[in-house]
Amino acid sequence: MITAEKLQAELAQCIGSETLYKHWLKILYTEGVKTLADEAGAHWLIDAIASHQKSYQIIYNPDLQEFQLWTLTVNKDKSAVLACYEDSPSTCEPAITQLIPMTNFPLESIKLYLEQGTLLLPSEH
Repeated sequence: MITAEKLQAELAQCIGSETLYKHWLKILYTEGVKTLADEAGAHWLIDAIASHQKSYQIIYNPDLQEFQLWTLTVNKDKSAVLACYEDSPSTCEPAITQLIPMTNFPLESIKLYLEQGTLLLPSEH
């Protein structure tokens, strides 16, 4: 398992993406998200975000169809909360919240954007 420090160093190099990857649930994701998933063993995170794209919270909210801010926050007991916002978490409640009972994700938290059907790191925006 990669350390948090090494993963942060890897992700810091992700500032753009020339290649997009297609998830089987039809979203696209960038090289940075692929690096995150490969290095942290977190393909489940892409799966979780992709699986929520057909939820009524997103289908019936035009703002969420264009832009989503996803946060994963890991608790001390290694459970985590995955949340989707239509704007900054300081300005709105999450539209979607999913409890992850157990994870070995190395970072305490991470933010991802889903913009026009493409999942990306904030540094790739």
